[in-house]
Amino acid sequence: MSDVSVETGAARQPNKPITYLKWGLLALFQLALISIPLVDRLQVQMTGTVVSLELVPVDPRDLLRGDYVIINLAIGRIPRALEGAENLKAGQAVFLELERNGEEPVRPVSVSLDQPQSGKLVIAGTVRSSSAETVWIDYGIDAFFLPEGEGREIERLDTSRVLLEVAIAGDGRSLPLNLLVDGKAFKSDSSF
Repeated sequence: MSDVSVETGAARQPNKPITYLKWGLLALFQLALISIPLVDRLQVQMTGTVVSLELVPVDPRDLLRGDYVIINLAIGRIPRALEGAENLKAGQAVFLELERNGEEPVRPVSVSLDQPQSGKLVIAGTVRSSSAETVWIDYGIDAFFLPEGEGREIERLDTSRVLLEVAIAGDGRSLPLNLLVDGKAFKSDSSF
């Protein structure tokens, strides 16, 4: 009788190595899911082409991350007369081709619904709205975080002195890197 209870008791105990393995695999899976956005951001930062964009900042606050500057990019508002912008509608994914001119901010050349051939500098966005004369495009880089108390400094500056330096990957994804004031880095948002 004691043999049966020993066998039954042994059968009821879970196999500890297999249980630890299951929990370990679950933890690794969760870490992999958490790291996906970080890897994507790192890829854009490391492989992207760095360009400067004109902007118009406004300074609000975020309770969790401190100050941030809302980024209103000059290329966020393109004229309907720009090549390819004639028939754009809200909600469409677009690729804005940009032209570099030395150290000057990039300027829009054309817009397309299809990703242009490789070798062209393009930034991906989504049409927010449009009118007869203008198309507004969102590029997903509309905030730049700063240490608390430093947003007011940017707010007081003449906006013609402030640029946003971004990295643009070959597929059009973009990531803000630095706020430039008079051509010099004011603060960096590239670390994550």
